[in-house]
Amino acid sequence: MGRRRVPDLYRAPFPLYTIKVDPKTGLVITAGGGGASKTGIKNAVHFLDLQLVGEQQYSASLLHAHDTDTRATMNLAVGDGVIAAGQDGSCSLMRFRHSSQREEDSAASKQGEDYAGNSEGTARRRGGKGDRRGQDEAAASGDKSDTKDETSHISVTPLAEVQSDLNPKDPLQKVVRFSPDLSLLLTGGSDGHIRVWEFPSLKKKYDFKAHEGEIEDLDMSPGNKHLVTVGRDFSCSVWSGSQLAMGLNWLETTPQIAEKTYRYMACRFGKVEDQKDALRLYTVQIPHKRDRKPPPCYLTKWDGKSFLPMLTAPCGSEVISSLAVSDSGTFLGLGTVTGSVAIYIAFSLQKLYYVQESHGIVVTDLAFLPDSLKGKDIKGNNETAMLSVAVDSRCQIHTVPNRRSFPIWLVLFCCGLMVVGVVLLLQYLFPGFI
Repeated sequence: MGRRRVPDLYRAPFPLYTIKVDPKTGLVITAGGGGASKTGIKNAVHFLDLQLVGEQQYSASLLHAHDTDTRATMNLAVGDGVIAAGQDGSCSLMRFRHSSQREEDSAASKQGEDYAGNSEGTARRRGGKGDRRGQDEAAASGDKSDTKDETSHISVTPLAEVQSDLNPKDPLQKVVRFSPDLSLLLTGGSDGHIRVWEFPSLKKKYDFKAHEGEIEDLDMSPGNKHLVTVGRDFSCSVWSGSQLAMGLNWLETTPQIAEKTYRYMACRFGKVEDQKDALRLYTVQIPHKRDRKPPPCYLTKWDGKSFLPMLTAPCGSEVISSLAVSDSGTFLGLGTVTGSVAIYIAFSLQKLYYVQESHGIVVTDLAFLPDSLKGKDIKGNNETAMLSVAVDSRCQIHTVPNRRSFPIWLVLFCCGLMVVGVVLLLQYLFPGFI
């Protein structure tokens, strides 16, 4: 039996490093590129229109391609019509608008003044190439057959830029997030610093050394109460503002594993389905060194308020490269350096879906589809659907079909028949039983 194959949803003309879904517009936003090297590989942000075809299949078409000149976007966050894109050691902010016809961008340009005028020297207004090229640019960066009709138009307006990493050798922003209430913009870079800006004013609020070495990941809890950061220095830290609240220790659940044989790789907060006040934190631990016989990676579930470990489970010997949590908190998504993609049940940390080497190389980012986009059901007859991108330039979608279930009335009816059958059998075997 051959390996399971997942068809490509979309293929870009450059390596893809990040993907997000904007719940307001329904756009799928993915980005990447070849960087500053003169190889002829472009750097761009692509806006895709995702459509449900039938009950379980999807199609995607390119609406617009925004050129990012010589800088590849390595990570991005989306909030309130604004993209925060990590490009080298900077975070570039741009506003996008989705309209049904070509319009002047004067409104978006006026809004951009808010981002430049209120900063304290760390942010500067960006002047960029105009995006009136619209579909011409999209066609140049991708396949014309995948480009939507120009009645659906995306306009992108550069807003501002902040310096998010000050590594003197090779500055690189590793991660960017908006806080859940969109009041803060948070970045982490190769210099080990966490930088927090008020949004949308871009007034710097915090700048502190969180880890020795690179920041791998960060996430903010609802209400902006706690910030969790992951570094390459074997630590996962919880912060209250810029003050260290505690360090996490996943080895409490696995005492047989020696210290510093694993390091944290990713962290994400997640809701708990049907428990409004509950919160979970999920972390991924990967081996610090690769052996000829690779040891397993691990998933750990924590109480998101007390930060006590609740459950740790192995998640395969392929090194994990990316983590995602569904909006409902029901599912976890994992991508690996060998291109495999998996979906786990958050409650039990059990594997629900797995495709070995679905991509040809490292999976760089994952994004679950929300339950609905623009008021339309986007999951169809699927329990969940997740997008994945990789350095192989491919974007794929992974679906878990709804599991078949019987109506409760049918179950009760069958139970009643079984009871009647047992009573009749006893009456037949033992006359006078009733």
